[in-house]
Amino acid sequence: MEQHQHRAVVVGAGIGGLTAAVALHQRGWQVTVLERATDLTPVGAGIALAPNAQRALDVIGLGDRVRALSAWQGDGGMRVPGGRWLARTDAKAAAARFGGPLVLLHRATLVEILTSALPGGVVRTGVAATVTDPGDDHRPARVTTSDTGTGARSELEAELVLGADGIHSATRRTLFPDHPGPRYSGSTSWRVVVPAPARPFAPHETWGAGRLWGSQPLKDGRVYAYAMAVAPAGAHAPDDEKAELLRLFGDWHHPVPEILAGVDPDRILRHDVHHLPDALPAFHRGRVALLGDAAHAMMPSLGQGGNQAVEDAVVLAHHARTAPDFLPGRALAAYTADRLPRTTAIVRKAARTGALTMLSARPAVALRSAAVSAASLFGPGLALRGFDGICDWHPPVDPGTPAETGTETEAETSAGTEAGTGPEARTEAGTGTDAATRPK
Repeated sequence: MEQHQHRAVVVGAGIGGLTAAVALHQRGWQVTVLERATDLTPVGAGIALAPNAQRALDVIGLGDRVRALSAWQGDGGMRVPGGRWLARTDAKAAAARFGGPLVLLHRATLVEILTSALPGGVVRTGVAATVTDPGDDHRPARVTTSDTGTGARSELEAELVLGADGIHSATRRTLFPDHPGPRYSGSTSWRVVVPAPARPFAPHETWGAGRLWGSQPLKDGRVYAYAMAVAPAGAHAPDDEKAELLRLFGDWHHPVPEILAGVDPDRILRHDVHHLPDALPAFHRGRVALLGDAAHAMMPSLGQGGNQAVEDAVVLAHHARTAPDFLPGRALAAYTADRLPRTTAIVRKAARTGALTMLSARPAVALRSAAVSAASLFGPGLALRGFDGICDWHPPVDPGTPAETGTETEAETSAGTEAGTGPEARTEAGTGTDAATRPK
């Protein structure tokens, strides 16, 4: 008799949803990915993958491909708008401490790597999806789909549904209607990818008063730049976003003016920064699990949003091993137990660090700069200590698989993160820098 193949439906084809689809497919699940957008062109620019996310991608056999197509973050540091270096980073020291360097690639490249690991037809674009019944151990979950072009509707049943539908997740609202949802952080962000300027530069992140700029080289010769500034929610430039960036950053040090000169105003991405400071009671209900921004959206101040989504995906697949006695309640409860403490701690730390980066009062900005400069005198070790508990994470090991020396599960590392040992790459007191470790 033919063995039943478990069916999983993934709502959302972002980094987390696609990683989960690959991981589940490799474990024998029949996977369908539903994406509302009409194509998979990612909304974003660069993404930095720290060693923790790279190890998760190694589990599904894609880590080497990512590293081969990525720029390996070199030495850089943290600066002030006039150009003075507050601290310098040591990429070799970071790689030695955490088992590998940070790598940077365009989001489109990562999406292509992930989709190439899935069979044709798995990803369905132009399809909106709504969870109508989360199911339980005795009945399947139900998802209603609607073609965004024709309006044609259908219904899918699945043993497992993953809500990877982003910070404004409809799946999260269905599972937890009383949760307050995302909150505006007080800052807005811009992202661009442009040709590299003629004059070379070191990777850097520069902190001003209520403003931040980062410039990071990509492997293909272009530059990924990102910026943040304190702004009212929903604000937009009176003319265009390039003019706004020139007003805010046009007189900052090299290479900022040169990068801005090469920016196409129509290709600037601007988004208000929202996050989920109020933790969910769980990351699952019935047969439905949440991952990535749908579960724990965080400020970009730690550069861990996408990394944590990749971790989510691999951990969820680890607990969703197909077996004749597969019980979604037990599997997803284990997923929540692994992921909720760790990601809650990182969300909180990202919020605290984001507040530090967006300080506006001159005395506070001066004190922050002095603290970072003083900490840099002790070498990279003090700054790197802030990464402990996050970048040294290892994926859980399947039963019967020899464990690596020092491998930790989510539950084992979450306690250390909550205690305040996760990486800002600069600590909450401003005693380090992550300028070469945190492109958004």
